[in-house]
Parts: sequence; C-alpha cells; structure tokens
Amino acid sequence: MLHTENENVRSRLLKGHFGIEKESLRIGGDGYLAHTKHPFPKDPHIVRDFSENQTEINTPVAGTAQEAVEMLGLYYRKLQAGLKGLCNREYLWPFSSPPFIRNEEDIPIARFYGAQAAKTGYREYLSDRYGRYKMTFSGIHVNYSFDEELLLADFAVSGGRDFMEYKNQLYVVLAEQAAVYGWLLVAATAASPLLDSSFVEKKQYGEDTFTGLSSIRCSELGYWNYFAPILDYTDIRRYADSIKQFVDDGLLRTPAELYYPIRLKPAGENSLLALREKGVDHIELRMFDLNPFAFSGVDVRDVKFAQFFLVWLLCRGRQEFPKYAQVQAVQNFKNAAHYDLKTVKIVMPDGTVCPVVDAALCVLREMQEFYQGFPEEVRRILEFETEKFTNQEKRYAYRVRKEFGGGFVEKGLALAKQRQEEATVVLQEGNCEKSVNFVVAGWKCTDINKS
Repeated sequence: MLHTENENVRSRLLKGHFGIEKESLRIGGDGYLAHTKHPFPKDPHIVRDFSENQTEINTPVAGTAQEAVEMLGLYYRKLQAGLKGLCNREYLWPFSSPPFIRNEEDIPIARFYGAQAAKTGYREYLSDRYGRYKMTFSGIHVNYSFDEELLLADFAVSGGRDFMEYKNQLYVVLAEQAAVYGWLLVAATAASPLLDSSFVEKKQYGEDTFTGLSSIRCSELGYWNYFAPILDYTDIRRYADSIKQFVDDGLLRTPAELYYPIRLKPAGENSLLALREKGVDHIELRMFDLNPFAFSGVDVRDVKFAQFFLVWLLCRGRQEFPKYAQVQAVQNFKNAAHYDLKTVKIVMPDGTVCPVVDAALCVLREMQEFYQGFPEEVRRILEFETEKFTNQEKRYAYRVRKEFGGGFVEKGLALAKQRQEEATVVLQEGNCEKSVNFVVAGWKCTDINKS
C-alpha cells in the first residue's frame, strides 16, 4: 500500500514513534503476591492494571525503539528503587505467568475512588466473568505510529484529497493484515511455558506445571473472549461500529473488553467516539510476553522487529480477509502460542496448512527479500528472529523451561532479587548505562537516585 517506488517514501520507511506498556506483578520475598497499595499513586507513567499489585509502566512517546526501551528502563529502575525502599521490601515478578497464588482473594482488585470509581466496578465485572487467575498474566504492549513526514510523502503520491481519511484507511488495512500475520510475533516472543502448580490446584505450591504451551496468556487458556470477533475493516467508522456492535449485543460490557492482539487507538482518550472523530493515532500490538532475559523485560531487537513487520505488511499490499479467515486468524494466534511449533499448524492466507516453524520461515524469507538494500542492522535483526525458528534453543520459551524448570518460583524469585539489585546498583552509582538526553516525568537521568 505504501508507494515504495517513490524515493521520498522509501527513505522514510523506518521512521516512526514508539511507546511501550509493561505489566508486572509485585511480590514479597516469599514468592507470594503483594497486598500493599500501589506505591506510585502520583506518577502517571507507573499505574495499575487489573489488580492492586499489577504494576504497569507506560512510557512517553519515543522517536526510536532504542529510546523507548531506554525510557522503559528508567521507569523500571525508579520502580525497583521504590520497592526496595519499602518497610517490607517487594520485588517485580519477571515472568508473564504468575508465582504462588493462594486463592482468588490473593489477587486484590485495583481500587479507584471518586470520579474513577467506575474502574473498580469494571474490574469486579471482569473478575466475575473471567476469573481473577487469568488476570494475573502480564505482558508487553508495543505501540507504534508511522512518522507524519512518511505519511505525507505517501499521501502526495497517492493523489488523495483528505489526509485524515487516507491515514485512517492506512491503519485499518494495517490492523487487518496484522491480524492475518500477527501470530508470527506471538511465536517469536513467547516466554511463558511454565506455571506454578497453585495456578491449577489450590494449596499445591512449588511444583512446576508445563502445559505444552510457550505463551499461556496468548493461548486458548489466556486472554480471549468467549467468541471469535469478526471486525469490519472497510473503513474506520465501520471498524469502530463493528466493535460497538459486540457491546450492543451484550457480548462485551465495554469496547476495552475486546481481548484482541491488535488495537487501533486515537490520540488522547481511548474511545470509539474519539477513534471515529479524531482518527487513528497508532496501532497497539498486545502479544509480547515478558522476556526474563532482558533487563527491563523486553529486547530492543524484538521491538525493532515489530516495526519492520508493520512496515512490511503495509508495503506488500492488501489481501482478502473474509469472515471465515478472521475466525481462522484467531486460531492461528492460539496455535503459535504452543511449545512444539513443528507439529502445530498455521493456515496461511492462501489456504495452505503448514507447521508454525515453516510458516514463520516463509514470512521471514519474504521480509528478508523486501529489506535488501536497507541498513545492516535490519538484516541482523531479521537473522536474530529467524534463528528462533531454525534453532529451538534460541527461543525464549525453550530457554525459560530449561533454565527455570525444576523450581520455577524459587528460581524466578532469585532472578527478581537479582534484577532489583542490578537496577538499584545502577541508581546508586548515578549511572544510567547510556547517555540519555530526555527528561522523564519531571526528573532527569542524573536525578533518578533522588527518588
């Protein structure tokens, strides 16, 4: 869809903006969930998700993937310093799957008051409908928007008359095609093959449970509604209306309840009305697991790969996505969350059925061909992702099972403590690992040890 034959367009393809959301559970030194109040009530970039102990970092918008990950690291260090300084020291659980859980009451719903009290009511509804155990899964959301200069250059080539209409349609097509191929991101970033036994059997603590899945939260056991959503990708209004129809039909209480791996969002307040009136600001990819091998929970190469993936989708042209294919697309996401990717199948857009590994390598080969002539870093990152499917030892899920099996919570707790020490040593030394030239939430990198 993007006119890559035009030099003004092609030269700007990899310019964009990033934002990262990271969820993680606060735990005590015994490996159980914390029951204290959210420790950063005044920081708009460190908030809560479902439960009071599920902390979420939301970075400001960044101009590069590297900058977004560095900002995530700054907030992560600030959060770790705060938890270390509590009277009863707490830690951040480093995995997408939870540690010990006593019962549902061990998962305290986040409490909001006054004008925000409805947020608690909504969480109580989710608790009744889906159960609290499922809500303990944590992950990474990557938000991406194309640079305005890129879109303006492509708009000029397209001959369109209304830039907002052009931009909205571009993102609608992108969301549609990301639904077709987004299973690749699940398979590439899955990192949660293990659960503690207390998740599946009350009062049974300390025994590893292997489910045969590599990302439980993205699998059929994770974040999905009780129906396969069919969305209308004709234009932004019909897209928004198709989501509203689920609410009107009683399938969802609010649009936010649509547990789909891809979302289109407006700037500012996230609502369907804003999406219709203000248009699309960015696309949200919600399928990344926490990566315990990366300091702040996400490898910058995976964030950059997400960008390359989205650009590739927009440049390869639109493929038909009928209703039956949308149902299959949901199943593809779930299949890609399995551990053995050589036996579980993906149905490709042309109807071809093949193992996830083969399907992934097919897509990656096409991406490598597309990116010939681009900077060397692109080739290296595509090779990094390709190795995950040619050598299973490179997959995060494989490494987690190998390194943290035989004592998942015990070993995970040791890693949580190690990460906190690493984060706070950096703070104490006044060293932010790299020179960062931006201000975050009113404090600079050199000021972070004052928190």
